[in-house]
Amino acid sequence: MNKLKAFRAVATRYDKRDYMYQATLDVATIKIWLRDLAQRC
Repeated sequence: MNKLKAFRAVATRYDKRDYMYQATLDVATIKIWLRDLAQRC
């Protein structure tokens, strides 16, 4: 959860609609996952 808070749009919840906020969470999660995956290699 702390890694998600590093994304400003997630921490401040700019999106007014639920589906847009969920999309922002999805994109942030994918970026975190890919970054962690790249660091392992």
